[in-house]
Amino acid sequence: MHKIWIALISGMLLPCAFAPCDIYPLGFIAPLAIYLISEESPPHIALRYGYIFGLTYFGIGVSWIFISIHEMGHLPVITAGFLTLLLIGFLSIFPALQSYVIARFFAPKVAIHAVLTFPAVWVSSEIFRSWIFTGFPWLIIGYSQIDAPLGGLAPIFGVLGISFFTIMTGGLLLTIVRSNNWRKQFGWGITLFTLWGGAIAVKDIQWTIPSGAPVRMSLIQVAIPQQVRWAPEARLTSIRRYLELTRNNWGAQLIIWPENSLTIFYQDARQFLNTLTTEAQEHGAELLIGLPIRSTEDSKIYYNGLVSLPSQQFYFKRHLVPFTEFLPLKQTFGPLIDFLNAPMSNFSHGPDIQVPLFLAGHKVGVSICYEAAFPDEIARFLPEAEILINVSNDGWFGNSLAPYQNLQMARMRAIESQRWLVRSTNTGISAIIRPSGKIDDQSPLFQDAVVTADVSPLQGQTPYIRFGDAPLWILIIFGLSAKRVVEFVTYFNNGRSQRV
Repeated sequence: MHKIWIALISGMLLPCAFAPCDIYPLGFIAPLAIYLISEESPPHIALRYGYIFGLTYFGIGVSWIFISIHEMGHLPVITAGFLTLLLIGFLSIFPALQSYVIARFFAPKVAIHAVLTFPAVWVSSEIFRSWIFTGFPWLIIGYSQIDAPLGGLAPIFGVLGISFFTIMTGGLLLTIVRSNNWRKQFGWGITLFTLWGGAIAVKDIQWTIPSGAPVRMSLIQVAIPQQVRWAPEARLTSIRRYLELTRNNWGAQLIIWPENSLTIFYQDARQFLNTLTTEAQEHGAELLIGLPIRSTEDSKIYYNGLVSLPSQQFYFKRHLVPFTEFLPLKQTFGPLIDFLNAPMSNFSHGPDIQVPLFLAGHKVGVSICYEAAFPDEIARFLPEAEILINVSNDGWFGNSLAPYQNLQMARMRAIESQRWLVRSTNTGISAIIRPSGKIDDQSPLFQDAVVTADVSPLQGQTPYIRFGDAPLWILIIFGLSAKRVVEFVTYFNNGRSQRV
C-alpha cells in the first residue's frame, strides 16, 4: 500500500479510539503506522505524510467545529467550512512535525527510538498543542485508554502520562515483531507485560478516603436548542422549565443548573434569584446556577460565572474559549472577524486565584465547560476540594462527537483526582461520574432530564495531584536522551572489554 494511503487511513481510524467508539487498540496501532512510514522517508516527505495523517485525524475528530460555526453560529457554509479547515490545517502541523523529527533524527529500526524516543516526541507535541494560543487539548491520545488497562495509571501519571505509555505500547509491539532474536523478544515482551500488568495492579488502589456522608445532588437539564436559547422570547420558557424540574427535586441537598442556564445578567435577575433563594431555604436545599455576571467595578466587564443560592458564592471562568468567549487581539483583528455571531462573546477572564465553593457542607471545586479539558484547571482546587462539579453548554456541538469527547475528558479528571465529578449540561450529556471514571448515571441528548445521585465527598490526593506532570517530564527527558545513554553505555562497555 502506498505510504500516502497508510497516512490517510491511519489518521481516519485514530478518532475511533476515542468516545463514542472507544476502540482503544487503535490508540497505539494508528500512531505506529505513521511512525513506520516516517522513519525510512526523507524528512521533507515524512513531513508531508504527517500532515496528511493530521488532516484526517483532526478532520474527523474535531469535525464538530463546523457544526458549532455553521449551524449554531449561523455562518454561511463556505465561511464555516473555511474556518474549520483553517483550524484542522493548523492542528495538522503537530503530527507533521512529529514525522519530520522521526525522519530527521531517528535511525531506522532502532528499538530504543520506537520504545522511548517516539513516545517522548509524541507527548511533547501534545503538551505544546495544549498550551499554544491558550491550548487545544482535544484528542490527547491518553483519553483513548480510559477504559483500557493503561487507564489505571491516570491517578499517578495523568492523561499525558497515559499518552506516553500508549505510544510506548505500540513501540514495544513493533520491536517484538521486528526482532529476530528470541532473547530480545522475550525481554521486550516482559517489558510490555510489566507495563500493562502494573497498570492493572494499581488501578484499584484507593488514594482518597470518605470525608463525610453522601450528598444528594440533582442535575437539571433543559434542552433549549442553542439556536434560540439566547433569544428574549425563549428566556421565559426556559426559566419555567428549570423551575418546574427544580421544584420537583427539592429533596436534593444540592441542585445544579448548567452553564448560562440563565441568559440574563446576575444583576438583572436579582428579583427572580431572591424568590428562588426563599424557596430553597424553605426546603433546606442549595442551588448552583450558571449565568453571566457583570463586574461590580465596571459594567462593561462581565464574566461567564456561577452563583450559589442562598450563600451567594461566586465563581468566574478563567480559561475562556478563544474566538468564542473572547477575541484575541480584538483591536487589531476585530473588524476582520465579525463572523463571531455568538452572544456574550467578549467575556473577561476570571481571577487566577479562586477558592473552592462551600456547598452542602463540603468544599467543591467548580469548572465551566472548556476548563475540564485542562487537568491543571481542575487540580488548582485540590486537594482541598472534596467533590468536583463541571457545568457546560454542549448545545454548541449539536449531534456530533463532541458531547461524548467532553464527557470522556471529564471522566479522566475524576480518575486523576479520584473524586466524584458531576457534570451538568444544557442539552446533554449530564452525568454523575465515580472516582473510578465509571458513570453512575447520565442523561440522554437533547431531552429535558434530571440526573440524581448520592455523591460521596472524599479527601486525600493522588500522586498526580501531588506531583503533577513532574514524573512525565522525567520520562520525556529520559526518552529524548535514551539513544545517547545507550551509546555511552556501549562505548563504556567496549572500552572496558578492550582494557581487559
